Amino acid sequence: MAWGLPSTTSLARFCQKLNRRKTLEEPTMETSLQRHLTTLDLTLLGVGGMVGFGLYVLTGTVAKWMAGPAMLVSFSVAAVASLLAALFYAELAVCVPLRGSAYLFTYVFTGELWAFLIGWIMLIQCLLGGSAMARVWSSYLDIIFSHRIQSFTEAHVGIWQLPVLARYPDFLAAAIILLVLALVSCGGRISSWLNHTFSAISLAIILFIIILGFVLARPHNWSAEEGGFAPFGFSGIMAGAATCFYSFVGFGAIAASSKETRNAKQAVPMALAISVGLVAGANILVSSVLTLMVPWHSLDPNSALADAFLQRGYSWAAFIVAAGAICAMSTLLLTIFLFVPRMVCAMAADGLFFQVFAHMHPRTQVPVVSLLVFGVLVAFLALLLDLQALFQFLSIGTLLVLTVLTTSIIILRFQKAPPSSSQGPGSPVGTEQASAPEVGQLRPALRPYLSFLGGCRPGAAVAWALGVLVASAITLDCVLVFGDTALHLPPWGYTLLLLLSSTTFLLSLLVLGAHQQQRRQDTFQVPMVPLTPALSILLNIFLMLHLSYLAWLGLSICLLLGLGVYFGYGIWHSKENQQEQPRLTGPHGSLEEMVPALQLPRQAPTQESSHTEQLASP
Repeated sequence: MAWGLPSTTSLARFCQKLNRRKTLEEPTMETSLQRHLTTLDLTLLGVGGMVGFGLYVLTGTVAKWMAGPAMLVSFSVAAVASLLAALFYAELAVCVPLRGSAYLFTYVFTGELWAFLIGWIMLIQCLLGGSAMARVWSSYLDIIFSHRIQSFTEAHVGIWQLPVLARYPDFLAAAIILLVLALVSCGGRISSWLNHTFSAISLAIILFIIILGFVLARPHNWSAEEGGFAPFGFSGIMAGAATCFYSFVGFGAIAASSKETRNAKQAVPMALAISVGLVAGANILVSSVLTLMVPWHSLDPNSALADAFLQRGYSWAAFIVAAGAICAMSTLLLTIFLFVPRMVCAMAADGLFFQVFAHMHPRTQVPVVSLLVFGVLVAFLALLLDLQALFQFLSIGTLLVLTVLTTSIIILRFQKAPPSSSQGPGSPVGTEQASAPEVGQLRPALRPYLSFLGGCRPGAAVAWALGVLVASAITLDCVLVFGDTALHLPPWGYTLLLLLSSTTFLLSLLVLGAHQQQRRQDTFQVPMVPLTPALSILLNIFLMLHLSYLAWLGLSICLLLGLGVYFGYGIWHSKENQQEQPRLTGPHGSLEEMVPALQLPRQAPTQESSHTEQLASP
């Protein structure tokens, strides 16, 4: 038979494979979780997961190379974007009957291909983020020993002058990773105790930095003689905001704990707002005192806080700051090593990643293979890679992940809940009010004015409007960022593109708002949907476009590698694919008839996948 173009049925079936969603039933183990966490518990959990990386790692880089003293504005913009993303994350978390990660939420609400790419990006991010944290750990310890470790290594190994690679191999950073790997391999009890201890020490030292920093402040360091408050202009502030965004990613721990929280509808969003606000305040205060103590252009980006105290002659304070940085980095490393291997294990249990990574130790319930492979890779990267080359890739990946989750909120609100015997207060798609019109259809009051949309099947106009919304947001942001610089548009062309993209964005937003949404009273829902997710998408893309071309190149390579793994392995071994096979071999009708069939709950969900996702926390 001659090769030709694929048929419409084949293309429809292939698109179904890419967009099939994970279906969940209420797990029996979930009933054993007691709702004992309060708003205070969640707030402390979120602060402990967010504080540290922005203060000890990003402040020096953002101040010296991106924003100068205006770094405090960068942290403020990043905090607003993070708070919006955190609220969307919370709504998705309370709709899923398992503790999970962005990978699980995307699989349930958006589709398999996006879920795999999100999990893949998070895996690469944590590989690079863990190596960056280990190198920061090493650099601050080197300060305590007056840089003797660096001098010894450079004298006996030599200095490298290659792009992306570090100036010298950091054997201490690799050893730190292996030590954390050994601690996590012992199980959760030891690592959890260390995590709480390090968090308490780190918070106390941050308070010390703020107080002593304001005592040593010199307002002259913000003057025009030292370069001014915003030496890199608006673009530098936005590039700094995009880079600082990664310092807020720990808010996922709050959303993941919603099933163990009393009155989660109120406690989760309140804890998210308070924790993001507290961490943003700490970041703003520390970045302020940092650039007030010494001129921003004289900072050592690898250990800025300790270096600032050393420049002012307070070596004892620099040692205290170094101890705080070591504690904070230890906390973040433990968190990464507890989360990522379990997420990889969950992906393997779902069939999207190699099955060898799904193995769990029978006694400690630690994903041994995932942990060992991940730990060795992080140690290798920490040994070789340059710290400064990693930061922007971490932020662009995080912004992409949260942008996909934000679109999932719109999908969740406008999709009709499939009939399910297991549907209840914790079901993935929610409970509709009996008297409400069908979800995804035009509101009755607007049908006379938008009759041209009345002929669309439920959800079709919403899907098109969502696609147009994202495309117009990308176009609008590109015009705003590159219109008068890289694109060299004339004034009339710039204005015309700005008006066209803005009008398209607003029209697609109005079309979405004209359709009926799901309304639930028993769980938390983000207010003013679709306006708030649309603004979040617009802001996230705007920040992504301010990152360097190297960050975009790294993201592109990461996505291409991920697509290769998915189409080479994941799409064929997916558990959803195995459930789908009996239906695809029988007779089939229209696409509208096939899509709901692929989303019905399984009668016997995989216990291994549910277990591994329940252990994971973002």
